[in-house]
Order: sequence, then C-alpha cells, then structure tokens
Amino acid sequence: METFDYIIVGAGSAGCVLANRLSASGRHRVLLLEAGPEDRNLWIHVPLGYGKLFKDPRFNWLFESEPEPELDWRRVVQPRGKVLGGSSSINGLIYMRGQREDYDHWRQLGNVGWSYDDVLPYFKRAEDQARGADAFHGTGGPLGVADQSEPHPLCEAFIAAAGQAGIPRNDDFNGAAQDGAGYFQTTSRRGRRCSTAVGYLRPARGRANLRLVTRAQAGRVLFEGKRASGVAWRDPGGEQQARADAEVILAAGAFGSPQLLQLSGVGPGDLLGAHGIAVVHEAPGVGADLSDHLQVRMMFRCRQRITFNDDMASLMGRLRIGLRYALTRKGPLTVSAGYAGAFFRTDPRLPTPDIQVHFLLFSTDKMGESPHRFPGFTASVCQLRPESRGWVRIRSADPAAPPAIQPNYLSAEADRRANVEGLKILRRIHQQPAMAPFVEAELDPGPEAADDAALLAHCRRRGGTIYHPTGTCRMGLDARAVVDERLRVKELGALRVVDGAVMPTLVSGNTNAPIIMIAEKASDMILADARA
Repeated sequence: METFDYIIVGAGSAGCVLANRLSASGRHRVLLLEAGPEDRNLWIHVPLGYGKLFKDPRFNWLFESEPEPELDWRRVVQPRGKVLGGSSSINGLIYMRGQREDYDHWRQLGNVGWSYDDVLPYFKRAEDQARGADAFHGTGGPLGVADQSEPHPLCEAFIAAAGQAGIPRNDDFNGAAQDGAGYFQTTSRRGRRCSTAVGYLRPARGRANLRLVTRAQAGRVLFEGKRASGVAWRDPGGEQQARADAEVILAAGAFGSPQLLQLSGVGPGDLLGAHGIAVVHEAPGVGADLSDHLQVRMMFRCRQRITFNDDMASLMGRLRIGLRYALTRKGPLTVSAGYAGAFFRTDPRLPTPDIQVHFLLFSTDKMGESPHRFPGFTASVCQLRPESRGWVRIRSADPAAPPAIQPNYLSAEADRRANVEGLKILRRIHQQPAMAPFVEAELDPGPEAADDAALLAHCRRRGGTIYHPTGTCRMGLDARAVVDERLRVKELGALRVVDGAVMPTLVSGNTNAPIIMIAEKASDMILADARA
C-alpha cells in the first residue's frame, strides 16, 4: 500500500484547490482521487458549453431526487460534475459570494473564524479580478473572474425595468451591497472557462509530490480504530488502497461526501445496519440537513429577433457564432447561465435580499434541451435562504450505486410564500415601460396565473434545482453537526470534509465561489495543524 501525507477524495471545486495548496511547498506527498475523466472535452472550456454537458453521463453524475411531495411528486434532476474540476467544469460560471450577513451568521452559530471579515481575505486570495484589486477584490489569484464579454440590449432593458420597479442598478454584487440589478461576473479568463482544474490543478500537475488518479471511484475510508488511515477505491487497474499518514480529506461534494462517510461506517446507525455496514462512529447528522436553492422560471416571447434562440435557429447563425468566438472571444458562446440578474426583498422589512433573479437570453422547455424556434427569453426566481431541509442516504453498500437524495423543496410555508412573492415582483419588472419594446407575451406561467394559488401551482409544476446542494456534513457546535470549525469530523481523527457539505446554512447566491473560499481557508488550517 503506497503512503501519502494527504489523500483528497474528489478533484472538484474544492479538491483542486486543496491539491494545489497542500502540495505547493514540496514537503507533503498528496494523492488526489477523481471518479471522472480528464477535462479534455472542448465544451468544458467554452463557457456556453454547459448546455452540451447538462445531460452527458461522461462528465455528469446525472443524479435525481426522490419524488418531491411539494413538487407534484416529480423527480428533480440533480447534476453534479464528474470530471477534473467537478461542477466548476460544467456549471454556469456565475461568480457570486453571497452576503456579508451569511458568514457573520455562521460565526454567530459558534463557528469561530468564519465571519465575513475572516473569509474575505480568502475570496481575495483566490481571485484574479479583471477589474483590478480593491477593498473587496484581489488580483493574481488562480481563479479568473471577468465581466460578460459585452452588453446586450435585452439585458439593458431588464436592468432599466428593475430600476423602474424600485430595484437600483448594481455593478458589483460581490462588493459593498448585494441589492440591485446588473450583469453577473463569470469564472472565466479571456473568453474561456476558468474551472478549478484550469486555475488550480493545471499549474500544480508537474509537481513530483502530487499524484492524480482519474476514473477512481472511492469505496470507503479506511480506519484504525477511530482514526482515518487511508482510502480504498476502484480504478481501471482494479481495487486499490493507499495510506494517509497525516489526513484523509473528503471533497466529494454535498452528495458524495456524506455517501462516502456512510459507506465507511460513519453515519446514522440504523441506516448503516440496514445495509450491513459496521458502525465505526454513530453520527446521525451525516447526510442530514440538505439545503438547496429552488429555481422557478418565467418564460417570455420576445418582439425582436435578438435572443439566443434566434442566433441558434439556423446553421449559418451557428457558424457566425462559432467564428466570432474563435476570432474575438465574444458573443453567445461566452455567456454564463445568467447574463444579468437582480437581488431584491419580497418584504421591505427584511434586512437583506431574499430573492435572486437569473436573466437568460434563451428559452427552452427544459434545461439542457434545444432552444425554442421562436424569439424567447427566460427569467427565474431563486429564494436565497430556504427553510426546507432534506437528506442524502446510501441505497446500498455498493459505492457505484447513486445515493437517495431528498431535498424536500417547498416543505416550509415560508419558502412557498417567498417564491410566490418573488414571481409577482419578477412579473412586475417585466411589465415596466423599459421592457415594452421586447415583451410580446408571458408564455409561462402566462397571464391566466393571476393569483397566489395559481403561482404556487406553477412553482410546484415547474420548480427545479439551481444546483446548490449544501449542508449534509454541517459545521457547528450542536450534537447533529458533523464537523467542527476546522472542518474536522467530530470524534474521529485525521479526517476532514472540505466542500459545500460543511456549510452551516446556505449562502445567499451561487455556491461555487464560496466553496473555493472554503477550500482556500481549509488549506491554511490543514497546514497549520500539520506544523502544530
């Protein structure tokens, strides 16, 4: 059995950060395991390529939820990256940190070192901000952060209409305040996606002390008593094991990390016993407290042929898009999953925004399918701090079997109310004078959805994930929290979780940038503990 100092399970948004930082000094031997392949596919690196990868089983786990009681018993697709870079290689590229109050709340829950002032330096350290450095942003970091390649008249109309509805323009959602409407920034550099595989792992791959194994399906964490001692996995060469002298670090995501802990005997005892798994440590919080953002879309027919639907409608149009991207790195192929957006309050008494809007210049029946043949665009509401909680549980002792996932969307009355109010405000934005030259008709849910009951029915019929699962190995002081403030699994030695699973509560926005921040901070804590 080969021996390393650190074994990292998962080369995704967090794992690539950890691999770079822990191997940087040359003093520590690091093994990085990734279940998916290399990130060589062209569409991974073209920003709009996320549409091509949405249903590709080569790079996407293609999980789905259990039937959701509050969503008409539908199963909801749960995409997750299965490739170097993980979900940062297939996501919509939006760079969003959340609100100052999110992190201050983490600290108020007892998680020392996780206030906004504590984590801001790690956001800045990660960042290579195209606009330059200031009090909120950094330059020279591994993660490219850039503006959209060019403005668009439909986005400008949306931002103006939001202003007419009382939501002012905001040119930096990651600056002093989140409120307002404006363009999203993206994790890109010179028109290409900057995943953590590109930004962090690629510069580190030549180091002699870092070993990467792809197509490695982790099976279990090995223990000596209550101390993690290594990892067992299967790759194309068969069953493998390696020893970790310092630590095992799980960075497999909000679904993968609790699944691997449960497979390894760490989790709810009755669940483990039902699948014949010996209990190493009874931990009822492993897989509990799943929190995710629900997205509810509104779809519009456009009066003008300026949408991506129109750009993609003909072979010549697609050729023009491709040629423009190849020559200038501009145009539709550079756009994130949300060209522009907004943050607003459904109740003026709320201290911070509780709704995020993603504004997209195309329309489709389902994400990942071809755009409509008519001019169309989409805007969605996303409730930022849902109260609904779900779970992740193994289905069997087979590591290849996908876990059971139950987010329990809209199970809280507050969530139902916020989504309905958010749709009403979003509809009001699209009824402002600035949108009149563009909105021919509201197609979905349509004007017949005129009251709260009809809008809630639309949420149930159309609502789906916006791909931000968190909380399944939650950090905290209470008995059900899985990790402490240094992300060490409680009551066990030499084992940490470093990914979105550790979030005590869901941040108010897209989760990729916060997960990268978590890994940056974790790398400092891991190295500090090694020196202690």
